[in-house]
Amino acid sequence: MSKFTDALEYHRSGRKGKIEVITTKPCATSRDLSLAYSPGVAKPCLEIKKEPGAAYEYTAKGNLVAVVSNGTAVLGLGNIGALAGKPVMEGKGVLFKSFADIDVFDIELNTNDPDELVRAVQLLEPTFGGINLEDIKGPECFYIEEALQKTMNIPVFHDDQHGTAIIAAAGMLNALELVGKKIEDVKIVFNGAGAAGIACANLLLSMGINKNNLILCDSKGVIYKGRTAGMNAYKERLALETDARTLEDAIKGTDIFFGVSVKGALTADMLRTMAKDPIVFAMANPDPEITPDDAKSVRGDVIIGTGRSDYNNQVNNVLCFPFLFRGALDTHASAINEEMKRAAVHALAQLAKEDVPDSVRRAYCNDEIKFGREYLLPKPFDPRVLLRMAPAVAQAAMDSGVARKPILDMAKYVEHLEALQGRSKEIMRTMINKAKAAPKRVVFPEGKEDKVLRSVQVLLDEKIAIPILIGDDKVIREKAESLNIDLRATEIINPRKSEKLDTYTEILFTKRQRKGMTRYDARRRLQKDGNYFGAIMVDQGDADALLSGINAHYPDVILPAMEVIGKKEGLSKVHGLYMMVFKKKVIFCADTTVTIEPTAEELAETAILAAEQAQHFDITPRVAMLSFSNFGSAQHPLPLKVKKATELVKEWAPALTVDGEIQANVALDPEIVKNQYPFSKLKGDANIFIFPDLQSGNISYKMLAKLGDAVAVGPILMGMKKPIHVLQRADDVSDIVNMAAVAVNEAQMNELVY
Repeated sequence: MSKFTDALEYHRSGRKGKIEVITTKPCATSRDLSLAYSPGVAKPCLEIKKEPGAAYEYTAKGNLVAVVSNGTAVLGLGNIGALAGKPVMEGKGVLFKSFADIDVFDIELNTNDPDELVRAVQLLEPTFGGINLEDIKGPECFYIEEALQKTMNIPVFHDDQHGTAIIAAAGMLNALELVGKKIEDVKIVFNGAGAAGIACANLLLSMGINKNNLILCDSKGVIYKGRTAGMNAYKERLALETDARTLEDAIKGTDIFFGVSVKGALTADMLRTMAKDPIVFAMANPDPEITPDDAKSVRGDVIIGTGRSDYNNQVNNVLCFPFLFRGALDTHASAINEEMKRAAVHALAQLAKEDVPDSVRRAYCNDEIKFGREYLLPKPFDPRVLLRMAPAVAQAAMDSGVARKPILDMAKYVEHLEALQGRSKEIMRTMINKAKAAPKRVVFPEGKEDKVLRSVQVLLDEKIAIPILIGDDKVIREKAESLNIDLRATEIINPRKSEKLDTYTEILFTKRQRKGMTRYDARRRLQKDGNYFGAIMVDQGDADALLSGINAHYPDVILPAMEVIGKKEGLSKVHGLYMMVFKKKVIFCADTTVTIEPTAEELAETAILAAEQAQHFDITPRVAMLSFSNFGSAQHPLPLKVKKATELVKEWAPALTVDGEIQANVALDPEIVKNQYPFSKLKGDANIFIFPDLQSGNISYKMLAKLGDAVAVGPILMGMKKPIHVLQRADDVSDIVNMAAVAVNEAQMNELVY
């Protein structure tokens, strides 16, 4: 099947198109109906009549953007008309929603008259919190945007102009930093004087480019003072006193080329004449003014970006508009001004210098994404763009006086943005905040692993934990330096050279001398196995928690921990838990990693420990003891074991909401419980699921993660005397950071207990 056929099938399969409108409030009862419509709806109407700003409180206005187009300049398709452009505008709505949780109505206006379009959009102001103009040809687009900005009290933004400008400017700033050039000194040539070209030029002028060092070209050549052919007021503002008449003339000795024109406009010969370390943004789509391969074959010192996703340094507008509007909407901004655009530029530029999340690396099949000539801009699917750009834009809106709803606590605002990205972000932020309140020492036996080192940087930056690395000091510091990670304030311990090796040897020997371990064995294990050394550190109070397993098998971490630290007094086993985070729900699954065939007593322990863990996450536990039977419906040894375990839990923890034996679907279905099992404490709202054996628990949590699109946080080891947690080989940096936060929280709780 061709890509063309695939695209048609994508748009017509199932519900036609790409967007739908859904309700955010219930409408299942007569009471719901009376609140949603008559008579209840009259109350918010009267409040808005009295105070128009209340519309942001009682309606969707504050999160609703109109994507408006007349279809006169659609992608690379040209003037195809408003109706034919509708799939693009729907697509824009998908991006707004997917990247920043902003709702969109796409509005295609069947007019080529700029004044008609202006008037139509002006009439929409009561409905929307912002206007995104799209695919409107120049020079009319300039007039339309300016007219709307002057007359409307909500943000109006033409993405074809300013989105491209913001992203390209961010890339340019980073390129200038890499080559050691100052923005006020460089010479720049623009090829293309349409919407994007003129917007790029204007933004760079506001950022410090010297107007006398900027030359704008179009299809007729250089735009110079006195030229009459093909001119308009917007080009005239950028006309320069110069003898250059062609792009070939203008580009000689320049530092930067911005192309928003046509394929092949920048030739190899032209590139040869540019200054040392030339910066080229060839943004024509689908084919750039010069390809990176061709450019690099001519100039080995060139830094180049394009609009293409198959090349590095892609200038992709999705890096801008969802997040820019998020910051504007959240402050109820009356406009998107130059200060907000510049804030977006600097936020993007700065983010490119930060360590790249593993999720982004995987998405682009590249383990070496690192700030430099081939990575000037964040990737479009980097989830941190929302967390950096929206707050920067919001702050700029407040500082420049266009914000009508100031954000009083920016840290809380960032947490709110994280929550938009999924329930897992919200849950883990709670744990991270608790950890930051009193960071604890977390030892990492795998100190030289890349993922561990990158996680340590996050832990240090956010002050979540005090990391301790085990391994060869020289190797670890060289690896950290190659990753641009600063370990100057981080303790690194080489077990072979540790001043505590003798002491630790005696401790380990004493613990294991009657279990087959000699003093020589103890010393050798401490020298060679960081898991033993780290476990002794935690046992002796020289560290508060241990995380290991990125490059080890599960038993290789568990065994040293059990031999050195062991389980809590009074417990029969340690137990494994996973927190499964769905979009709107969080559940806990146990035991999923440790005990293969638990007894009734061990199941009861698992349930109580899992409930305690849920409370650490500020979640009220409701425990379902799972089986293939419902309350005695099958008289078989397996459900009878679960029944006995349930009775033990009720005896040992009488305040806990727990019931069983029960089937999983019943534990999640209020109607079944209400109609068939009204006696049950569970009301179809269980959030902790205790599996009758390891096989069912392990299979279930992994299926939930894959088929249910849940984020699995864990494994969380329950029942150890001190916090020991096992990382998985597939864990990425965010997983390690999350587990470190869990470990710090557990260490904090232990400190309170002891």
